[in-house]
Amino acid sequence: MMANHVTSILARRFPLSRNELVIGEVSAELLADTYGTPLYVYDRAAIDAQFDCLRATLPRCFTIFYSIKANPNPAVVQHLLARGCGLEVASLGEFHIGRSIGCAPSYTVFAGPGKTLAELEGTIAQGIGELHVESQLEAQRVANIARRLGVRQKVAIRVNPAAEAEGGAMRMGGRPAPFGIDEEMLDQALTAVCSESALEFTGIHLFAGTQILDADILIQQYRHGLAIARRAAECTGCSLQTVDFGGGLGVPYFAHEQQLDVNHLRQGLGELFANIEDEPAFANTRFLVEPGRFLTAEAGVYLARVIDVKTSRGKKFIVLDGGMNHHLAASGNLGQTIKRNYPIALVNKLHAAPAGPVDFVGPLCTPLDTLARNLEVASPAVGDLVGIFQSGAYGRSASPLGFLSHPAPPEIWVDGTTHVLVTARGDTAGEVKNSAATLVVSE
Repeated sequence: MMANHVTSILARRFPLSRNELVIGEVSAELLADTYGTPLYVYDRAAIDAQFDCLRATLPRCFTIFYSIKANPNPAVVQHLLARGCGLEVASLGEFHIGRSIGCAPSYTVFAGPGKTLAELEGTIAQGIGELHVESQLEAQRVANIARRLGVRQKVAIRVNPAAEAEGGAMRMGGRPAPFGIDEEMLDQALTAVCSESALEFTGIHLFAGTQILDADILIQQYRHGLAIARRAAECTGCSLQTVDFGGGLGVPYFAHEQQLDVNHLRQGLGELFANIEDEPAFANTRFLVEPGRFLTAEAGVYLARVIDVKTSRGKKFIVLDGGMNHHLAASGNLGQTIKRNYPIALVNKLHAAPAGPVDFVGPLCTPLDTLARNLEVASPAVGDLVGIFQSGAYGRSASPLGFLSHPAPPEIWVDGTTHVLVTARGDTAGEVKNSAATLVVSE
C-alpha cells in the first residue's frame, strides 16, 4: 500500500489514478512508452489549481510574477504568462526565455546577486521593467549603463531584513548574506539611488526565506516588509510603485511536513492589507509575489524504469535508468542536511501491498546516487515504472545533467488528453529552440 504522503498527492493532483498513475488524462505508462525513460512530465491542470489557489489567497492589490528559476520549461512559462503572470528572472538567459515566448520586457523584474555588466546592459537595452539592485555598487553600475544608453532605469532595492523577519527551510535574511542591502543600511542606499538622475527608485524587494509552510511566518514577513516600505516612502517623500515580497511559499516534500494553511494566510493577509490604498505610502502601489515552487512543484513527476533488482548483504537495491544527474534534489544533495525520501512510488502498482524496504538508486558510479532509502513498496520487478512526485520545481533545472554524460531527460507537457514534447532528450534545461513542440494526442 502507498505511503500516506503519496496517497494525498494523488488524491489532490492526480485523481484519475487507480492502480496506475494517470497524469492529466494520460497514463504514465503511455507517456513512458511514447517518449522513453527517464522523463519529466508536467500537468497543466495541477499548475492551474495552484495558481487559482494562490490568486484566491492573495488580496486583490497583488500581482503574481512567476520565478522562472523554479522551472524554465517553455510550456510552463508560456502557460503562466497566459494566466496573467509577470516574470521574475535571475539571469540574462531567463530573460531571453521570457522574451522568446512573448513576455514584454516591461512585465519582467530581474533580481539576484552578481549580475554581470553584460546582463545589466542586455536587459536595460531591451526595456526591462524593474531591476532589483543588491548593493550600492550594482546601483551605480545600473546608473552608468542607463546614462550611456540614454534611458532612466526603474530600480527597486532588495533588502536583507532583520532577524525577526526570517523563516523557512532556507533562510536568506537576518544574518550576513550576499542577497540585498542590509536593512540597517537602507537609508544610505536610498540616498545614493535617489541622487542618481539615471535611476528611478520604484520600491522595495524583501525576501527572507524559502520553502515556508507556516502561514504565521509569512504574515510576519509581509508585516515587516510593509514597515520597511513605509520607512522608504518616508525617507524619499513619495509613494512606492512596487513592494515585492519575493517567493517563499512552500510545498510539503516529506512525510512529516504539512501543507501551507492557505485559509489562515488569506485571513491574515486580508487583515494586514485592509484599506492599504488609503495610506499615502501605498496610494498607487503594486504589491508583488514571486512564487515558483508553489506553482509548479506538484505538477511535475519524474518517471524512470527499473532496470535491475539486486540484493547485497541483505539489502535490496532497485536500480533505475535515471538518478541524481536528473533529480539532484531527490537524492538529498540539494540543501538537505538529513536525507529524507521524496514521495516515490511504483506507479504501475500503486495499490499493491508492500513487500519490504528497498533502496532506489540510479545508474551512476557514485554512492551519492541514491534516490530513496528503506522505502516500503510493492515487490519490484525489472520494467516497473517509478515516479518521483513534487518534481515540477528545482528538479531537472537544478540537476547536474552533464554528470557522466548520460543524455538529459525530455520534458513533456500534459493538458487533458494531449501530451506535447517540449524539450527533447539530450537538450539542456529550458532550451528555447524546443519550444516549438511536436503534438501527440492520446485517444
